[in-house]
This record gives sequence, structure tokens and C-alpha cells, in this order.
Amino acid sequence: MTEQSNITDRILPDDTDKNSQYVVIFAVIVSTFFIGFGGGVIFPILPNLGVVLGISPFLVGIILSANRFSRMLTNAPAGVLVDRYGTRTPMIVGMFVQAVGTFGYVIAMVAPLPEAWFLSARILWGVGSAAVFATAFVIAADVSDGSSRGTSMGLIRGGLLFGFPSGVVLGGIITEFTNEVTAFTVATVFAFVASIVAFLLIPETHVEGEQRQSVKPWDIDTGVPALTVGTVNFAVFFVYIGALFATLVLFLKERNLGVFGWEAVGSSGIFMAITVLVAGGFMFLGGYVSDQRQSRVPILLLFLVVTAAGFVLLAVANSVATLAVACGFVGAGQGGTSGPLMALLGDLTPNDGMGRAVGTNNVFGDIGGGLGPVISLPIIDAVGFVPVYLACGALPIVAAVVLLAGVYRETGQFVPSV
Repeated sequence: MTEQSNITDRILPDDTDKNSQYVVIFAVIVSTFFIGFGGGVIFPILPNLGVVLGISPFLVGIILSANRFSRMLTNAPAGVLVDRYGTRTPMIVGMFVQAVGTFGYVIAMVAPLPEAWFLSARILWGVGSAAVFATAFVIAADVSDGSSRGTSMGLIRGGLLFGFPSGVVLGGIITEFTNEVTAFTVATVFAFVASIVAFLLIPETHVEGEQRQSVKPWDIDTGVPALTVGTVNFAVFFVYIGALFATLVLFLKERNLGVFGWEAVGSSGIFMAITVLVAGGFMFLGGYVSDQRQSRVPILLLFLVVTAAGFVLLAVANSVATLAVACGFVGAGQGGTSGPLMALLGDLTPNDGMGRAVGTNNVFGDIGGGLGPVISLPIIDAVGFVPVYLACGALPIVAAVVLLAGVYRETGQFVPSV
């Protein structure tokens, strides 16, 4: 048994090992879900506020992506700090920083220079989320093994990503019936509740006492597993959060589509809810199936193809039914890749380097999610939705090729077992 396993065993007593594992994972899911609300609530609101606030589409894209750009600079150091100082402190501090950032949205609605407040809030939110993202997946790796890692990663990923689109959905609905300030206030309350849950329930899982690994802040993971998984993560985040979530409200306006008589903001929340609900189910299912089949690659390839198909349908969608099916495909593809992808990273990475590997992987994801709005919004304004959505459909296929090449380079097999 490795030193890292001994640490985990001492934290999770032998006689209640499984129950303790479930409690820890549940606490991470709850806290990350509620904190993620603040990340998503701005998406259906700010594009619509752009004209009212006098913010150009390019600047709107910058604001929406600011958290990912700031997180790009802090992801790798956050992962290194997790390997050095453990999981509990970075998780709690990151949660509170995100809560303060979410409160910045409320200030932006009543203060002069709202664009400056929105931009500052998004930057601060990104710094806090770097610590949370790096920590959550390391906790899942610490408290699970190869037979349950895919399921655990899927559940944790579900908490992280389910919270974000839930904010998108509820933000649009709350704004439809009340106003933007109310939506941002609700997100702030949820963020502080998440911080309290993390403080009360999440233990240390990665280091013990003073036995802490000394690492350099620039000592990130540049190995084949981290780079391969990171590239796939880039593609998934670019098309799902960076492109779909940032443009759907505008797509509905252009195609004159809506549900329940709602305007584009509220209707976009409903269609995003479809991707959220489907993704939530497939996050668990993808990880569970990869555990049972003892191989991650086939399920990953399947769901990358499903993601591509969803964007092809989206490009030609001219009815509510077609749009709903397209959103379902994209949600299934994104969710189905989440658990197996992080589990694959855990399979191929030593435990004492998992923080760095997760940090590196998150850098790739945030580059994708950050570039998505910045690239897609101006290009759509110039050439329309169809070319952009078709390009988004091609990107997961490219990612599938990179996945196969990287796995073969590392293991000598295209479909290695767990």
C-alpha cells in the first residue's frame, strides 16, 4: 500500500471506509453545486444587458470569459499547492473567494461603471474557482480506487458543472419573473451557503500533519496523460460552455424560437436545462460504465461523437423540437465524457502528483471555455450561427483522435484497461 493510500486510510477509518467516502463526496457535490450557481447566473443576463449597459459584444465576451482567463493563470499553482498543503484549506478559501466575487454582480447593477465591476467580479470568481476545481478532483481520487474512480469523478464533475448551468437556467427564469438584481442576490446567498457546507463537512484527504511535499510553484504536469486529457477537456469546454452557453440566447432571438411564451432569456434557460439534466445523468452513467467495463476509452469516444452530432443538429435547428434534441445530444456528450475523462487522468497519474495533473487539465479547460465566447460571439455577428456550430461539431472529433494518440503513446494500447 502506498504512502498516499495510508494517508487516506487514516482519514477514512477502516470500519466505515465506504460510508466515509460517500459523505466526503456528497459534501463536495453539494458545496460545488451551490458555488457553481454564481458562475452560470450571469450568462443569460449579461448578453441581454449588453445593449442596455452600452457594452459591445466583444466586451461582453471578455467579461463572460474573464473568470476562465484568471483561472488559467492560477490553475497550475492551485494544483501544486494542493499537493503541498492538502485539500481542505484551498477548498474552503476558494469557496469564500467565489462567494465574494458573486456579490460583485450585485454591486455592478447599482454602481457606476458596471462593466468594470462585472469584469473584476469575474476575475475574482475565477481565482477562487481555480482552488475549488483543483481540490475537488483530488479529493475524489484520494477517496476512491480504480473500481470506483469513474463513478466518483462523474459525481464530483456533476456537482461542479451542474451548478454552473443551473445558474444559467435559474438566472434566466428568475430574471424573467423578477429582475437581474434578484437573480444575482440569490446566487450570492447560494455561494455563501456552499462555503459554510465546505467548512463544516470537508476533511483533509491529501496530506497529514507536517508531512507535506515541497514543490515549486511552476512545477506543473507536462506528461502525456495530463496533456492528452487536457486537450480533450479544452474541446469539450470550448463547444459546451464557451460556445453553446454564450450564444444560445442570441440563437433563439435570431431563429425566433421560444417556449411558454417567454422571451429569449427565459427560453434559453429552458433549453439549457435540457443539457443540464441530460448531462447530469450521463456524468454518473459514463463514469459508472467505464468502471464496470474496466476501460475508459470506448465510452469517451462514443460521447465525443454524440457531442459532435448535437452541434450538427443545432446548426440546422429551425424548430423547438429539433433544438431540444440537439441540446439533449450536446448534454449527453458533455456529461458522458466528464467522469471517464477525469478517471482516466487518475488512472495514469501517481497520487502524489494528482494536484498538479488536475491543475494542468483545468488550464486547458479554461482556455477552451475562455476562448469560446471571445471567438464565437464576434464570428457569429459576422458570418452567422451555422458555420460556428458546424466548426464546434468538428472539434470533438479532432479531440477523439488526440485521445487515441495520447493513450497509445502512454500505454502502448489504444484501449487500455483500468
